[in-house]
Amino acid sequence: MPHGVLFRGAAEGHIRRYLIEERNLLDAVIGLPANIFYGTSIPTCLMVFKKCRTHPDDILFIDASQSFDKGKNQNRLLPAHIEKIVDCYKARTTEDKFSYVARRAEVAENDYNLNIPRYVDTFEEEELIDLDTVTAELAALKSEMKATDQTIAGFCAELGIKAPF
Repeated sequence: MPHGVLFRGAAEGHIRRYLIEERNLLDAVIGLPANIFYGTSIPTCLMVFKKCRTHPDDILFIDASQSFDKGKNQNRLLPAHIEKIVDCYKARTTEDKFSYVARRAEVAENDYNLNIPRYVDTFEEEELIDLDTVTAELAALKSEMKATDQTIAGFCAELGIKAPF
């Protein structure tokens, strides 16, 4: 399915609520990489439904969107990627930046929004920039540019032309 079915409101929201609250059929949501299926380049997801659930009080979310081999025309899931997804599904474990086991009550609190990033935090904190180091690098570059400009001005003087700066 496209990811939109996980979070769009209106009728789709009512369907999600019914499948989770009334029927308790949703066992897992697995996010797949973009460009994995022929005919569509959008990221897709698998929704696993079961009638007789072993874990009726939770839903497993797996974000496998970064687990792929980049192809020329299409991305591929390698056997190692598939094995990791299947192992996680079987174990039903929360793994940092990959999976999360959400209680049904938590999903209800989120108004049955199943958007994977809501449950699996994949945020990577950026490295802090040392402004003193950057300032020193800029000063060094400015000094180098000044020396280069003087060299160019010397060449221009030898050629009898006016320097462009």
